[in-house]
This record gives sequence, C-alpha cells and structure tokens, in this order.
Amino acid sequence: MIVWRRMKTATKTVLKSFLPRRVRTFLKTGFYSFLDAVDLIRGADPMIPPRRFYYIGSGDFKKIGEDYLTRFIRDCGLTHASKVLDIGCGSGRLAVPLTKYLNEQGSYDGFDIDPRGILWCTKNITAKYPNFRFCVSDIYNKEYNTFGKYSAKEYRFPYKDSSFDLVALTSVFTHMLPDDIAHYLAEIARVLKPGGKVLATYFLFNKKSGYLNTIRGTLNFAYDCDIYRTISDEIPEAAISFDEEYILGLYKDAGLSMAGPIEYGAETGRQDIILGETKVSPTSSPR
Repeated sequence: MIVWRRMKTATKTVLKSFLPRRVRTFLKTGFYSFLDAVDLIRGADPMIPPRRFYYIGSGDFKKIGEDYLTRFIRDCGLTHASKVLDIGCGSGRLAVPLTKYLNEQGSYDGFDIDPRGILWCTKNITAKYPNFRFCVSDIYNKEYNTFGKYSAKEYRFPYKDSSFDLVALTSVFTHMLPDDIAHYLAEIARVLKPGGKVLATYFLFNKKSGYLNTIRGTLNFAYDCDIYRTISDEIPEAAISFDEEYILGLYKDAGLSMAGPIEYGAETGRQDIILGETKVSPTSSPR
C-alpha cells in the first residue's frame, strides 16, 4: 500500500512538471468520468460523490472521512450537538460521515472555492440534512481559482463570532501563503466558541532538526523562501511546506494555543496535524 501511494504521488509530480494544468485537468476528468460510469453500473453509494469531484487529495474517500470523524470524537471533543465548520470542504469528504453523527441540535457548515463540489453537496446532502449547509467562497488562488474575486488575506468568513465548537481544514494550509494563513487563523479564532478546537493539516519542517515531511520524498520542496518552501517557483500554492516555529507563532498571534503535540505524518505518508484551541473565558465553561 505504501509503495503504491509513493508511485501515485511520484507520477502526479512528474505530470505536473511536464503537462500544462489545462491538459492535466482534461485527462484527469476523462479518467475519473470513466470510473464514475463503472461505479454507476455497479451501484454507486448515493452519498459518495463522483470521483471527478474529488478535490482533497487521493485515497479512499469514505474511509478517510470516517477516520477523521473518529479523530474529531477522540481528540476534539465532538458531540452529537456540536457546531462544525469545514474550511475547504471540497465535495463533502468530512460532511458525509458527520451526517450519521450530528443530531438536529448539531450543525455543519462548509465553504470551498470550487462551485462544483458545493453544488453536489447542496443537492445530495443539504436536501436530506437541512442542518448541513454549503457555500462558495470566491477566493483567489494561483493554483485552484485564478479568477477569484477576493484575496484570502482579506476574506471574512460569513459566520458570526463564537459560532462553532470545531473548525477543520484538511489540505488547505498546504496551498496557502503566509499572510493568508495568518488571516485565516485569526478568523478561525473569531468564529470559534471559547474552548473550541481547530484541526488543520500542514507540511512542516523544523530547521533545527532538519525534519521535513515530503510524503516519503515524493514531493520536492526545492524552492526555499525562508519561512516556507514550495515545489513550484511559478505557482507556490501548488504545495507549500512551512517552518514549524513560524506556524506556531501564528497560532499564538491569533490567540490559539496547542491542544496536544504535533502529529507528524512522514512515517505514514500523510500530512502533519496541528490541533489548536481557543481560551476558555472566566465567565464561560467548555461544553
């Protein structure tokens, strides 16, 4: 399994180096459309989106979502009545398992820059679970949304202060620049309730130890920009690795503290995970 994952990631890296993005998108859409047709013939699960709508990494869509649900319950104190915000929700990888866990007192909100996944989620999830809501955020990204109206470092989340118990971001900060991440963390701290948790994934490196999560060497963060490294000088957002101390400093600046040790993903071929939390005010108590 690990060897197969390495081969797939290495192949993607090579293709990105030699093929224009438009050609890669065309080939990928055609390949996944074929697989979607096969799934349909076999009797596809109506709560699993077509493969051509998979925007957040690779792997088993259903299993990865269920694994995160387990993590949310174990590490983030998720309850059936929790209010969850999914930033960069894609086509609902985290939302689907949550539909079986959150009750009517709980809720889920997700936003993403790609309207296709939002449309699928609205039609197939919100229609059955009205407390699950999805919206498009027209944010500029040099890799994923070159015609975006808003810059990430200026975008205000469309939610009230202290609205959520948990905020999750998977494969989002791995495609954002420093100022953008700093602003997002400040917005996350704003919309989280006192004692709320934020789980985010990263590619991290530590200059003191020389540690660098490169998914077992298949991502080459060759371009050194001091506090971050990227695999592409032309499109830095393609994949970015950050200095660990710098990221932890951003958490502190945003008023977020660590809720546990960093979980490094190099040995498992996954991204690193940071679990943060907001302070509990003297007049409030954790749920």
